[in-house]
Amino acid sequence: MLFVTNETIILASTSPRRKELLGRLGVPFTVIPSGADEPPIEKSESPETYAGRLSSLKASALAADHPGSVIIGADTVVALDGKVFPKPESAAEAARFLTELSGQTHSVITGVTILKDDSALQFTTATDVTFRELDAALIEAYAATGDPLDKAGGYGIQTAGGLLVQEISGDYDNVVGLPIAELAQVLRGQNIIRLHGEALP
Repeated sequence: MLFVTNETIILASTSPRRKELLGRLGVPFTVIPSGADEPPIEKSESPETYAGRLSSLKASALAADHPGSVIIGADTVVALDGKVFPKPESAAEAARFLTELSGQTHSVITGVTILKDDSALQFTTATDVTFRELDAALIEAYAATGDPLDKAGGYGIQTAGGLLVQEISGDYDNVVGLPIAELAQVLRGQNIIRLHGEALP
């Protein structure tokens, strides 16, 4: 594999998509659900700050029980004109979200927090996604599949939800749920991972 590590890495997420993306690094890691609550966005809070706060809550929830480990928390939000679209609670709510996003360019923002003991590092990545003009029949059909229910904004770009997308500007993996290229750069910069044969500083 490309990278190696001497650290114990924990992904504080139940998302199979984040697990798959982190697996690209080729280093061992453990998946442990954080169990942290996801509070709603505050009135004065930007979507970027909100995504970062949620990622911090997820990582922090595991910190006390895993001293010395590198804990990665991530959370992705979909936002249009400052309004955040969470995971829909029903097919009807998913359809309402998609109707509002139809023909619009929205932002997909992932906050990532990396914790190790008293050290914390955080970054956010944003990707612009433009939806096609969606007809009601397509929206209803996609919402009825159940695919939107575990995805921020009510769609998954890596599944049939990709049929709703006209174009994206930025990191595709970020829309899936984890900006793995940027995360790899940050982890390498912090000497948490390194290339095979690369000496520690």
